[in-house]
Amino acid sequence: MNPTFIIWGLILITSLISFLGLQKGKIFEQYKYNVGAVKNGEYYRLLSSGFLHGDFMHLFFNMFSLYLFSGVIFHYFSTTEFLLIYFGSVLAGNIFTQFIFKNKNYYSAIGASGGVAGIIFASVMLDPAAVNINFLPGYLFGALYFGYSVYMLTKNGIGDGIGHAAHLGGAIFGMLYCVALKFNIVASNAIYTGIMSIPLVYLAYLIFIKKKQF
Repeated sequence: MNPTFIIWGLILITSLISFLGLQKGKIFEQYKYNVGAVKNGEYYRLLSSGFLHGDFMHLFFNMFSLYLFSGVIFHYFSTTEFLLIYFGSVLAGNIFTQFIFKNKNYYSAIGASGGVAGIIFASVMLDPAAVNINFLPGYLFGALYFGYSVYMLTKNGIGDGIGHAAHLGGAIFGMLYCVALKFNIVASNAIYTGIMSIPLVYLAYLIFIKKKQF
């Protein structure tokens, strides 16, 4: 299938559903991600929330970022794999959020940020020195991004209104997908990806060794 059709189709569908959700509060409430609702078996929210956004700027930045980094993914992967990375990252971001905030039934979230993070960091894994983000090599941006996300997650939890857990979960899925399917390429960039992953190693230490509660 044509990559241009896939990316613009995804942007169009997400935009339409987001606008519909903003216009109709009942739809917004029914399909947003919520810890308590997922516990009660409404698992569809793990994916449906990725089609909702809080406002136009939230939608624009997610879709613009998705468009910018899709080209790298399409260069290395098929259109089917692109969709697997994107939707897998949306799911992984919300599943990781469910794990982190499992004791906070009230916690809710919306947005495609987990999926977009998966696409961005899959791109960085494939070419961490050449992919530039905000005038920085991808691996340096990644190290700073992950460091900030981990810091805010551990210090403020849900206090700043940003879904750091979803971003981290989505990014990790995109990275692991590249490790699994493009290992030789990833291995050739091990120094760069190792530097980028230091904050993630620290987060794993907090979760699995220190047993930190969020």
